[in-house]
Amino acid sequence: MDNLRHINNSFNDDKVIDACSIFGAMNTSGKRFPGTGVIKAIANMHDRGNGLGGGFAVYGLYPDYKELYAFHIMYLSSEGRKETESYLGENFDIVHMEEVPNRKTAKITNPPVIMRYFLDVCKHQPDIALQDDYVLQAIMHINTTRKGSFVFSGGKDMAVFKGVGYPEEIAEFFCLEQYEGYIWTSHGRFPTNTQAWWGGAHPFSVLDWTVVHNGEISSYGINKRYLEGYGYHCTMQTDTEVIAYAVDLLMRKHKLPIEVMAKVLAPPFWNDIERMPDKERKLALALRQVYGSIMLNGPFAILVAHHGELIGLTDRIRLRPLSVGEKDNMVYFSSEESAIRLISPKLDKSWTPMGGEPVIVRLKQESRQLPDTREEAVTSGR
Repeated sequence: MDNLRHINNSFNDDKVIDACSIFGAMNTSGKRFPGTGVIKAIANMHDRGNGLGGGFAVYGLYPDYKELYAFHIMYLSSEGRKETESYLGENFDIVHMEEVPNRKTAKITNPPVIMRYFLDVCKHQPDIALQDDYVLQAIMHINTTRKGSFVFSGGKDMAVFKGVGYPEEIAEFFCLEQYEGYIWTSHGRFPTNTQAWWGGAHPFSVLDWTVVHNGEISSYGINKRYLEGYGYHCTMQTDTEVIAYAVDLLMRKHKLPIEVMAKVLAPPFWNDIERMPDKERKLALALRQVYGSIMLNGPFAILVAHHGELIGLTDRIRLRPLSVGEKDNMVYFSSEESAIRLISPKLDKSWTPMGGEPVIVRLKQESRQLPDTREEAVTSGR
């Protein structure tokens, strides 16, 4: 066995660069569904992880508090918790707070304290247009100045549950079988360049944006410096964090369409740009000039979620796998098609997206769960 390993890995490199698993599911009618199928699907890709990180993002799970910002905060010290709760009390109205329900399991050991807070910001920032920025500044402040305190998620009617363990173990720990949502994303991590810790597990969140990622962002350094110029602070010690902040900057702040955002993160090659029609070429050149520092280098497959939309995107030459399947109102994304077929054996449609081509899933027109819905359910960036 050692001889075979040496032949296949002559440099004795223990790094497994093709691992990590991602899975996402959305009901395009807006109907909430339990996460049991998603948990089963991500567990089916158990061998793509190593137990050093797993997590889930769920949308539509807090209907009783859907107009409030839901903070999930991890505490590594009692001092940090005291300081953070004092800060929250000064800058928000705390409508409700509690420890995130969890159960003791044999696999999850020494978990941090994880609390959730439902916060009203209206009295502190009455201008609705500025409330997201107010909340984002508060999150960055907590993550950078409050000792041992990290905000996992801080959007409305959504939440992130993550930690050190296989994703099915994290689901058991957080009692995720008790929740329902209309979008679920999940991740099984195989850390390559960064340490395994509770804050470094996926998904990564900023406001109601969440990202799960399979791959490696070699442009992390320049991406990080660029984002810091806009007030973002990377505190979770992993390359994926920059993707979440980049998406928030491009789509929420700069209001770029999803298709344009995809061309920023995974732009066409220069030789492809040269052959484009004049109008398309000018746009591609402008994006490269303006946003060159936020372009993602390295292999990646990502799922980006926020209220009303779920987006799948791979790098330009598809160095990381991504499969898509549709069945009635359900749309699935996965690192392996087998995980989709496990929970939905008879798909209406399945395909593998082209590299750099976003697959965008939106709520249907008839859905009234959200005010900004669109007619089409699934579209392609092409």
